[in-house]
Amino acid sequence: MSTVSERDFRQRVTEVIDAFAPARAAGGNAWGEGDDRVSVVAERSEGEAEEIARLRRYRAHLDDHGLSWVEGPATYGGAGLTTRHADLLRAVEAEHELPDDAYLRFSASTLCPTLLEHGTEEQRTGLLHRLRTGEVIACQLYSEPGAGSDLAGLSTRAERDGDGWRLNGQKVWSSGAHYSDLGLCIARTDQAKPKHAGLTTFLVDLRAPGVEIRPIRQLTGGASFDEVFLTDVHVPDSARVGEVDGGWRVVMTSLLHERSAIGREVGVDGALVDRLVDLARHVRQPIDDRTRDQLADVVVRAWAARLTTDRYLDRGATPGPELAMTKLLTTDLLRQMSDVAADVLGAGHVADTGEWGTYAWSELTLGLPGLRVGGGTDEILKNAIGERVLGLPKDAR
Repeated sequence: MSTVSERDFRQRVTEVIDAFAPARAAGGNAWGEGDDRVSVVAERSEGEAEEIARLRRYRAHLDDHGLSWVEGPATYGGAGLTTRHADLLRAVEAEHELPDDAYLRFSASTLCPTLLEHGTEEQRTGLLHRLRTGEVIACQLYSEPGAGSDLAGLSTRAERDGDGWRLNGQKVWSSGAHYSDLGLCIARTDQAKPKHAGLTTFLVDLRAPGVEIRPIRQLTGGASFDEVFLTDVHVPDSARVGEVDGGWRVVMTSLLHERSAIGREVGVDGALVDRLVDLARHVRQPIDDRTRDQLADVVVRAWAARLTTDRYLDRGATPGPELAMTKLLTTDLLRQMSDVAADVLGAGHVADTGEWGTYAWSELTLGLPGLRVGGGTDEILKNAIGERVLGLPKDAR
């Protein structure tokens, strides 16, 4: 497959996905037909287990045809193609009625490339293929009640225990921990070193003794975030990712890949923009000039966000700090879309009239704060761009 043309690849991918799910109606579903949810965060209050099971079946179907990791190395079950081919696969997926892939986003788009760079050969051969197919689902165990934006100030400890480690601490805002099998956890292994040093990352079995997971109910009614308590959790040294006291590099690598995934895979779906335009057409007749200008601005910004992300990621190099921009563009676009929907709907944005496709926009609005925090808050990302991309003086510490 390493020499397949883009045209032949798209044709093959279409045939494979057609065999699993029907194509979306041209131009999207007609107004009033199908599910009217517009959330970009996987946080179903019901039917979550069924959706994950269907997603695993879909990933297994792709794997049967050599498409579960298009841009991944053949050594670990990938097809060895380019990021452009991976984009083509996503484009075809967007044309079909497929399960929500957000449940595997960290596993596939963040942890896999992080393990490629920092993992051992045993971890790569044992996990990469299973993460891509959904056989194993993973999540982050980074933030803590006293260490959010200042992640290096964490207090979770990992102490030597024979041939392994013993972990104690609390993590919070861990997306998907309640349905995950593994957690990539950062803990302090040397109290005497500066806070960015003395940190080590581990793959923690979330079914191990001493792990307690408590879902956090959100404004949307869902519970995509969790608290995770670690009490004398034993982790073998073979589950350590990267060097002892070198965990900060591992975390920075994972965050760069997370931000690129958010920029590329979340929020700038053309179908969501089309839904906003349809909303205005059905609620406001005729569309006034002010609303028309707002919609035009959303369309232009959506294209700009997509093209900017492609420009950064198509270079073929390791993602850098400039990818903070892609995440900011995405969350800002979604905020703007939420504002336009609220302006168009008026009271219908906060009070359900029962009309299809209207009150559903409130889920996007209520889910946005979580998305703007995940992967680094907007404020922290702006500092990263200013200091590490533009070379501006560092913020006062």
